[in-house]
Amino acid sequence: MPQPISTGQGCVARTEVTGSEGQGVRRPGRGQPGYMLPECAGVGTITQISISSGRILVRRPEGLPAAEDLLVVRRHRTWPRATPVHATAFIALLILLLALAILVPPLALEAQQAGGKVPRVGYLSGASHSRREEAFREGLRELGYIDGKNIVVEYRFADGQYEQLPRFATELAHLDVAVIIAATTPAIRAVQRVTQTIPIVMTLGEAAEGTIASHARPGGNITGLSTINTELTGKRLELLKEALPRLSRVAVLYNPSNPISPGQLSSAQAAGRTLGVQVQLVEVRTIQDFEAALETATRGRADALMAMPDQVFGDTRNRFVELVMKHRLPTMSWTAGHAQSGALMAYGPDEPEMHRRAATYVDKILKGAKPGDLPIEQPTKFELIINLKTAKVLRLTIPPSLLLRASRVIE
Repeated sequence: MPQPISTGQGCVARTEVTGSEGQGVRRPGRGQPGYMLPECAGVGTITQISISSGRILVRRPEGLPAAEDLLVVRRHRTWPRATPVHATAFIALLILLLALAILVPPLALEAQQAGGKVPRVGYLSGASHSRREEAFREGLRELGYIDGKNIVVEYRFADGQYEQLPRFATELAHLDVAVIIAATTPAIRAVQRVTQTIPIVMTLGEAAEGTIASHARPGGNITGLSTINTELTGKRLELLKEALPRLSRVAVLYNPSNPISPGQLSSAQAAGRTLGVQVQLVEVRTIQDFEAALETATRGRADALMAMPDQVFGDTRNRFVELVMKHRLPTMSWTAGHAQSGALMAYGPDEPEMHRRAATYVDKILKGAKPGDLPIEQPTKFELIINLKTAKVLRLTIPPSLLLRASRVIE
């Protein structure tokens, strides 16, 4: 019978021992791990562990017969804590598993790289680069995609200059992209005009009227996440009225170049009639129009201001809020960034979360799903942010009931 192996701290425990060394191996008593060699003779310590063909080979101490030089051990059920030999073998096993994890391609990559080709994705935004794009990349990483390694994302930003969108959309369509993410309504419409075949994932906006059959099954080449900003316009005015009970006239700033503006203005006017608030429409096309627009609102005796979702306000939020405060106008916005910069209130969907969710659509399409079969999601998480610092500066008292419903209060 071969000599048992001792580590100086008791018998070596193993799940299963094969070969001639397996003769006479017995189970330990109840509560003890693995299997054990039949005896515990002090023949020295194990001197070497190597890995071969997925098995761990434990080399015996010198002095044993050549035929009994190697002990082959299969997968271990448990590792005894007391013996240094098992700790060493455990480390070796971890190294093997880590090596396999690095060498084996991610499942997402295997599913999407036909013929070894790295998928290319287009991203078009009517806005400027922001933390929204980082949320999108985070969503991709959660699904196993690393930009520049197993996926390539081509970014184009119009920075609020919507006239550039058709050119950018055409560029992306000619890059042989597998899917285009379109962020903001102007970008969505621009991509829709360029292609009816490349899958489109929309976010932070709405598709052109009449281009989707239904939210449950949109059909065609577009899907994604709709911001429902038109529907939210009335809610924003309602919250502003709740914060300012004496509100009788509100100036609504909008960009006529934005294709979604007509619907939003109709929604604002309808809400104004319901709430007994007169709506004053004021055009703003560029940042240079801010000062004149706010003077118009002040001359019109507006009690407050409401900015329609548009990058002319979003990408220049600090300057916009600075001028708003100069004219001492309580302002309701659609984006958290304005409230963080000093606007009184903001209400709208969680934009970074929408971008993170957009990555799941990209994943499904790259794996073979048709965009027309993927339901369009509407936001489920909304943020109401109230800036109490601004309220104090403007000498306003926000009703406690409204403060209790706020997602965040800036003090």
